[in-house]
Amino acid sequence: MRKQNICVNLCASAVKFSSGKKFMTMRIDWLRGCGTALVTPFKNNGSIDDECFKRLVERQIKNGVKILVPCGTTGESAAMSESERLHVIKMTIEVAREKGAKVVAGTGSNNTAATVDFTEEARKLGADAALIVAPYYNKPTQEGLFAHFAEIATSVKKFPVMLYNVPGRTCSNISAETSLRLAETFENIVATKEASVNFSQIMEIIARRPKNFRVFSGDDATTLPLISVGADGLISVISNELPKETAQIVEKALTGDWTSARKIHYKILALMEANFVEASPAPCKFVMKEMNLLEENLRLPLVPITEPTRKKLREILKELK
Repeated sequence: MRKQNICVNLCASAVKFSSGKKFMTMRIDWLRGCGTALVTPFKNNGSIDDECFKRLVERQIKNGVKILVPCGTTGESAAMSESERLHVIKMTIEVAREKGAKVVAGTGSNNTAATVDFTEEARKLGADAALIVAPYYNKPTQEGLFAHFAEIATSVKKFPVMLYNVPGRTCSNISAETSLRLAETFENIVATKEASVNFSQIMEIIARRPKNFRVFSGDDATTLPLISVGADGLISVISNELPKETAQIVEKALTGDWTSARKIHYKILALMEANFVEASPAPCKFVMKEMNLLEENLRLPLVPITEPTRKKLREILKELK
């Protein structure tokens, strides 16, 4: 593990990169379109269901999803051990390589040194990029957020990093100013997944971002309006259930076919919203169980959804046929 004097390095990073020197963002041509925040299927005994997971990944690629994101929020990574997370990332990479897809591995935590180590492990396994969530629980200042991501970016040079801003989970918002400062300072900070649902903030990032920096929606229901103002794609939950339809929404919006995109969007909007009636990914796993895709097993502290939510989701699925 990295030495604990990392706090000194972080302080140095914050000072070193406060001069305003700007770099050209790495150009990642494949980083555009629909990505899926993959669920992690578990067996009744709590272990990871490897065969089921591989089938789910293959199903994603077969239905048009070319960016796979294992070990994010939807993958219940917070309830998995480091070895389990690496195992899931490795399985994703193995299937993706065979099928021509890309892997953005979830490697973030609220421990900077541990995040650096884990991101390096994901790179060694063959991941194409890392999705790194803002530190949760610690509640860092904007300068602390900058120093956290600065240390990661400088420690895994040339490895693409996507910021992940989800204040509802982390209790800390990466401001537009901090996101732009990171994008302008580090060439390998190449994108952000914005799940703040703060349109003013996201539009500021889109309007002022450096060339090649990508902005992804982190919320299924707001994807179309964000693409309309310049966003580059979506990291999706509902695509676990409906990969083909979700990929089509994003593709058609990015190519300007708004009529077709809206038609599909409104068809599945109720399911998009219902996926978050209770803590995600519990609703999503119930739907996938109803579709005979996996067993409805979650890791504590998450539990299966309540009966009223089950009833609501069954009604939505019936309408979708």
